[in-house]
Amino acid sequence: MLKKLKEKIPEHRLGLIYISFTAFLWSTSGLFIKILSTEPFQIAMYRSLIASVTVFFLVLIKDKKVKIDTDIISILSWISYAGIMIFFVVANRFTKAANVIFLQFTAPMYLLVLEPLFLKIKFRLKNLITILVTFTGMSLFFFGKLEPGDMKGNIIAIMAGICFAFFSLFIKWKKQLHKSENTISSIIAGNFLVFLICFPLVFNELGLSVTDFFILLYMGTIQIGISYTIFNAGLKYVSATESMIIATLEAVFNPVWVFFGVGEVPNIYALFGSLIIVSTILIHSFTGDRKQDTGDRR
Repeated sequence: MLKKLKEKIPEHRLGLIYISFTAFLWSTSGLFIKILSTEPFQIAMYRSLIASVTVFFLVLIKDKKVKIDTDIISILSWISYAGIMIFFVVANRFTKAANVIFLQFTAPMYLLVLEPLFLKIKFRLKNLITILVTFTGMSLFFFGKLEPGDMKGNIIAIMAGICFAFFSLFIKWKKQLHKSENTISSIIAGNFLVFLICFPLVFNELGLSVTDFFILLYMGTIQIGISYTIFNAGLKYVSATESMIIATLEAVFNPVWVFFGVGEVPNIYALFGSLIIVSTILIHSFTGDRKQDTGDRR
């Protein structure tokens, strides 16, 4: 039934649904990272180890085999992915979650330059306008909350955004230029790379409370493992830049989790900012040339 329903949905719109749902799952991370009593590198290590195993078995169930590509683009995607996972967790411990989300989603700005340069696609004024309006909405969303915070945390969050941009670029590069559909292997290898990097830093502090264990189990399987599998599928139908634009929905979903988790009510600026973000993304995603938006060549 789901397969028949999927076949009826236009490919570009299917990509929008995939990336939007991914943003919804990603948005739970900030709250849980704040709740966890473990150290940042412990969180990154356990979460990514669980995610790597989760995606490995998902691929095994679907394709009956798992192939890890070792070409240069794949390796670069592993490294950039590992950067996202580690920098995001560490940044959340140094500065406010709002700062981290805002600064991580500078990724579309980098992709505006990187995608036309590396993937040889047309530079679209539509994307630039959408990003500028979206950032305006996000500025309102965090008005009165977005503070300079700890400079170290803010810099790390920016590094997470740069890694996010490059990861999306490399995955799209493999799909578009190398004609490879085996990009999911980058998720498996990237998560395992996080484990290898973090383990030596925390091998003397491996203990977890029961609460921390179940939170990390959720984050590894669903918030990272399943969500990045869906994100990978969605990138087949939309450009890397557009995927980042849609992913800014995470900034809208995040306060919903905060409200249910700690009872924090968004202020009027946040609500108005959310309206701007959602409206802009809907207009961008459901108007214009669908063929062009998937990253066609010049």
